[in-house]
Amino acid sequence: MYPLTINHWLTQHAQFRPDHLAFVFGDTRLTFSELNRSVNRMANALQMAGIGKGDKVATVLPNSRELYETFWAVAKLGAVLVPMSPMVRGRGLINLLNDADSALVLTDKAHALFLDDVRSELLIPAANYWLTDAGQTGWQSYRDLWKAASPDEPQSPDLTGDDLYNIMYSSGTTGSPKGIMHTHFVRAMYGSLFANAFRILPESVIMHSGSIVFNGAMLTFMPAMFIGCTYVLLGEFSVQPVLKTLADEGVTHTILVPTQLASCLHCPEFTIDTLPTIEYILSVGAPLLNEHKESLIRRFPNTFYELYGLTEGFITVLDRTVSAEKTGSVGRPIWFSDMKIVDDNGSKLPMNTVGEIIGRAPFLMSGYYKNPTQTANALRDGWLYTGDLGYTDADGYLFLSGRKKELIISGGVNVYPKDIEEIIIRHPAVAEVAVFGMPHPDWGETPVAAVRLNTKIALTELKDWTNKAIDARYQKISAIMQLAEFPKNVAGKILKNELQEQYRNSLTIK
Repeated sequence: MYPLTINHWLTQHAQFRPDHLAFVFGDTRLTFSELNRSVNRMANALQMAGIGKGDKVATVLPNSRELYETFWAVAKLGAVLVPMSPMVRGRGLINLLNDADSALVLTDKAHALFLDDVRSELLIPAANYWLTDAGQTGWQSYRDLWKAASPDEPQSPDLTGDDLYNIMYSSGTTGSPKGIMHTHFVRAMYGSLFANAFRILPESVIMHSGSIVFNGAMLTFMPAMFIGCTYVLLGEFSVQPVLKTLADEGVTHTILVPTQLASCLHCPEFTIDTLPTIEYILSVGAPLLNEHKESLIRRFPNTFYELYGLTEGFITVLDRTVSAEKTGSVGRPIWFSDMKIVDDNGSKLPMNTVGEIIGRAPFLMSGYYKNPTQTANALRDGWLYTGDLGYTDADGYLFLSGRKKELIISGGVNVYPKDIEEIIIRHPAVAEVAVFGMPHPDWGETPVAAVRLNTKIALTELKDWTNKAIDARYQKISAIMQLAEFPKNVAGKILKNELQEQYRNSLTIK
């Protein structure tokens, strides 16, 4: 049986479509033939450093050509990629790099000093600290190693779909690390199934402006290489460069997280009339508020997709053909997937009843690295227990209610932050909102809102307006905190735990 692995994808495109534009980053434009030779140089350099099947190659890099090529170099070697967020510092670097059994780390000059600060506690061999920039004391020059390496195909081991391809960490910077393991088979499923779900073709042009160290990027990253289309990577998200790239490159497919979409929607040129090549805009990473969703659908008819999913693997997709009809939904399971809504005992709940979302699919993680207890808690009898709350309608479409851990219990009643956020965002003065729970002496917990405003309004006035629009007493907010910017991770997700901490420390809450 032919192995369902991803190590041969780039090699095949270089053979059969050598002159097709494969990768764009800044001024770098590489065909599949050029990209393959460059990736081969990296793979051969890694092999010369002793990296082989099963060895862990960590990166601490922002979006870059080197980061992109590492994904495919380790695939050819059967090595294991460990992409770290470049925002991780100090104890977080020690926890994650050591937990992953990292054999080599690749970084740039901007982040090397953070690694130098903790190097004495890292287990990586001294010769395997690689720097993408010019040489620096104590670091190997990746560019010199790359230039000296052969552009020919490296010696590749026999691989099966069950061989590990990557470990992605969802936490562990302060607490216990959770390294999510994906096999070659899982990434092959990402490539094939999502190319199908998102109508990605060899002629498509995919743009990604978020960090590719996060699993959400893989939703188009893997299909782009599987199908063999053009992948345009930006260094970071910024509205005007994103809009210019969409136009200049004739982009057909792009992923934007809700906070990025909200920023784009402030620009009148963000419309199908000025960006006629767009066929697909995917919202992922957090629930997109209906106010923004409806505006996006008006501007880009028949192009909007929404996705709910976890790095651990279960995913639903709201297809563009029903996104206007099922505005509040995040879709349904795609091919070969299944979903249930269950109570705390694991019993299936009827439609329109909120419970925990569980799912099974061919792209579930194989587990948490070196953590069988957490694995057993998340994966039970082939089902992934997501920790998220939602319900299904009569057609089987999923509607989210929030995270179990973000659930606010006020006076013994469940309060879902998203329900309140949907109300507050309707106020014309509000640009961004997040609702979270805080302790209350009488009710146990009470909802508090954080807002970023686009026009001036008294917070007491906004609070009164909000509470008048809320029927249920237990949903009424007790306070509003105004922020100039929301704390977010590199993937653009709002960090509600940091909002709670800011609220605790604030002396000027109104």
